Amino acid sequence: MNLTFTEEQDELRATVRQFFADKSDEQAVRAHMNLPSGYDGDLWTQMAEQIGLAGLIVPEEHGGAGFGYKELCIVMEEMGRVLACAPYLATSVTATNALLQCADEATRNSLLPSIATGETIATLAYVESSGCWDLSEVNMRAQSKDDGWLLDGEKGWVLDGVAADVILVVARTETGLEVFRVEGDAEGLTRSDLPTLDLTRKLAKLSFASTPATKISEGDQSEALERVLALTVVALAAEQVGGAQACLDMAVEYASTRLQFGRPIGSYQAIKHKCADMLVEVEFAKTAAYHACFSAADEPGELLEAASLAKAYCSEVYFHAAAENIQIHGGMGFTWEHPAHLYFKRAKASALLFGDAAHHREALATIVGL
Repeated sequence: MNLTFTEEQDELRATVRQFFADKSDEQAVRAHMNLPSGYDGDLWTQMAEQIGLAGLIVPEEHGGAGFGYKELCIVMEEMGRVLACAPYLATSVTATNALLQCADEATRNSLLPSIATGETIATLAYVESSGCWDLSEVNMRAQSKDDGWLLDGEKGWVLDGVAADVILVVARTETGLEVFRVEGDAEGLTRSDLPTLDLTRKLAKLSFASTPATKISEGDQSEALERVLALTVVALAAEQVGGAQACLDMAVEYASTRLQFGRPIGSYQAIKHKCADMLVEVEFAKTAAYHACFSAADEPGELLEAASLAKAYCSEVYFHAAAENIQIHGGMGFTWEHPAHLYFKRAKASALLFGDAAHHREALATIVGL
């Protein structure tokens, strides 16, 4: 597999990088993460309207840009580089893939165009009180009543669950796991923010009490949902690579300019070796993430294996890079005023999101028959 990007894809990267450099610098990130919604609505609108990011993988017939996972990989990497606060992973990745993989044509026609324009924030809710990211642990049951469905129970760790206009809920029926559409203002739905280590990404707990829902799938969606989650962790791995690269760049710049005893600290062997090790790890992580993204685009048969491999490795590399960046900065790296701690918190939270490294290594072992 040739893991190289085309000239057009490189131009997309340059455009996205410049956009976030202008719109999502450190000051903007700190302001956005303290907003009740966790993101700036104007920035989200600009992402959708000016460069078409909200509907990047939405097919053209539904009003999107019609790009694939190679382009999505680039966007996620650049967003991870700057810790952009936006409901992108929830809406433009997870929910969009759930609609494309599981939903009926009427629902796709209804939701995908408004997602592409940035008008609708959507998310997927499937994890329950057990905290297990495995679909086999979904126990919520949907009850058929009259011409509709009712949901009872709780969902946790829902990305942008409070801000979402539409929630795609995974629940069990007699046929297996199916997907239900719940409006954000539905009767019997209670949404509350969860306290999180990473302030740049909002998570929520959702409680359902005879909440009306619309079934948007037909038949057991277990395999389709596995693909949705695999596609999500592929995008998350690309985001982790962007954050790890930012930590490496930050550490190298500081090591090159911080003087101690009249010479840059980067000239000392201990710091030099830290930076060299970080570089090697980040490059390997890029290979793992790019392989997963290219597999999602060109080799769907390898998706599950590539996704788990990338998530496991990129999670550990990002966390190590963020920790080493703080160490290289010394005491200053621990302070609230320095951005290093923001990357450290994002790295730790992302490592746990959708399953930690151990979870994905176990999944990988199962896939390859170990």
